[in-house]
Amino acid sequence: MRVKKQKRHRRAVRFYTACFGFREPFKVLCDGTFVHHLIANRITPADTALANTLGAAVKIFTTRCVLAELRSLGDSYSESLNAARCLLAARCDHENRKSAVACITEVIGENNPEHFFVATQDAELRKKFQEIPGVPVIYGLRNALFLERPSTFQHEFAKNSEEQRLHMTELEYKMLKAKKKRKATDEERYSSDANEDNEDHILKRQDLKTNVKRNRIDTKDKVQFKRKKAKGPNPLSCKKKKMQGNKDGASLEERSVDNSTRNRSRKRKRPRKNKKTTEAIAKRYMADLRSQRNS
Repeated sequence: MRVKKQKRHRRAVRFYTACFGFREPFKVLCDGTFVHHLIANRITPADTALANTLGAAVKIFTTRCVLAELRSLGDSYSESLNAARCLLAARCDHENRKSAVACITEVIGENNPEHFFVATQDAELRKKFQEIPGVPVIYGLRNALFLERPSTFQHEFAKNSEEQRLHMTELEYKMLKAKKKRKATDEERYSSDANEDNEDHILKRQDLKTNVKRNRIDTKDKVQFKRKKAKGPNPLSCKKKKMQGNKDGASLEERSVDNSTRNRSRKRKRPRKNKKTTEAIAKRYMADLRSQRNS
């Protein structure tokens, strides 16, 4: 049973957060009957008990009119009055004291703008809030707290609001029409400006071409560098062509001739001196020696 209760509470909280914009930490507005029920059944601390039911952090509120009503009930409610004084005070602009039911209904209003969870033990007030969209109700049963399921009215209201969000209102439709007209006029202006800019650009190009032609006539022709053409392969690195046909005899003869020429070229030619020249040189040498001695 406890697991089913928690699932039901989670489903209800998810409905209110998705359809009506409730956010953590959740605000809980308590009346005097609920505070008295917590004290009588020793459900303390109250913030942890409410956080367990809602599955998130909680802030507990009450109003000055609720405190005044508890004060008027006498000493039997003094403990619940002291507990209610520790809670946060929700704003209610009532100069004269009103009943707790009237005060809470005015704070909630028609759409519950502050997104309050209302905690009460009053059955009539619980039924009343089921007919107002976006008002979840918490109540106590002995030592346990329960969150009421969303009513059929609240489910229908959520569906209708979703359908209204999908469709445009008259004001939005008029705004969209005006935006389209502005866009069309801006595009026309842009296209006209672009055409004018293109014409100016063409005229400037023509002026530049004429100036360039005049300058070319005045200035001398510069040397134009010729591009290097692709040359043939290096003949030294290429292989010689082989002779085709049956010319073995001729090739052998050519080889022998080449070898003979090579051998001849390799022989070193030494200068040969004649015998006559050597004898003449010897005679001169001897004559010189004799003359030196006689002297």
